[in-house]
Amino acid sequence: MDLKTNKQILIKKASGEEEIFSPEKLKRSLINAGAQEETVKKIVADVEQWISPGIPTRKIYSRAFSLLRREKTCSSLRYRLKQAILELGPTGYPFEVLTGQLFQHMGFETEVGLILEGKCVTHEMDVIATKDSSQHLVECKYHKDQGKHVSIQVPLYVRSRVDDIIAKRQEMAEFKNFTFTAWVITNTRFSDDSVQYSNCRGLKLLAWNYPPGNGLKENIEKFKIYPVTVLRNLNIKEKQFLLEHNIVTCSQLSENFDTLRASGINKAKFNNLKKELADILN
Repeated sequence: MDLKTNKQILIKKASGEEEIFSPEKLKRSLINAGAQEETVKKIVADVEQWISPGIPTRKIYSRAFSLLRREKTCSSLRYRLKQAILELGPTGYPFEVLTGQLFQHMGFETEVGLILEGKCVTHEMDVIATKDSSQHLVECKYHKDQGKHVSIQVPLYVRSRVDDIIAKRQEMAEFKNFTFTAWVITNTRFSDDSVQYSNCRGLKLLAWNYPPGNGLKENIEKFKIYPVTVLRNLNIKEKQFLLEHNIVTCSQLSENFDTLRASGINKAKFNNLKKELADILN
């Protein structure tokens, strides 16, 4: 008999007695904790796959509520993410760092804010991402106003600038047999004609919800490249302190956590922030 399939799994109560695991009891406890129906279904299904005979009830509920906390964290993050990106300003540099982090998570070596020589003139390029014999040249367009859109003028000039850089690099021995790709990445959206032109001229575009189902929002969530501005345990001054020290993402903060001590953050807040980071990144 497959005990998991039939849900007839004996578990151990705190008293040491055994009882049959009840998905209904677990459901009720999750609902009483404020979980939504869809979340309850996901957590109960996870526990049912994970559970084994003889496991203590405290371990079952510990796992269930850990999953619930993570689910709530993810839902809360999705809600706050757009505003957190808007708080990266006023300059566009933190958004360029975030974009560089995105390419790093895709296996590229990245550089941010370089001056590159073109065949005719020099150009400032926001992000350069290189892997094997492939190089991506990225223009970032950051807006603090979510209602803004990237007009046709941007892909027009990006295409001409990247073409000038490519013309020069094709003459250079170190870039022999390289392929080059031009990008425009924004935290807002593209106008219809900018999308049409870019598709025609081979520019890659990434916006908040573009391409559909694989936009900036989905990529941030997939790779967990959450900006530090999403953190609830930091005030505006502390977030600005981190941005000024080029710590833009939660993963960067996790790797450079002691930097925060210089901001004067107190011990209790420090510990709460560590827990929040762990929830976000795990």
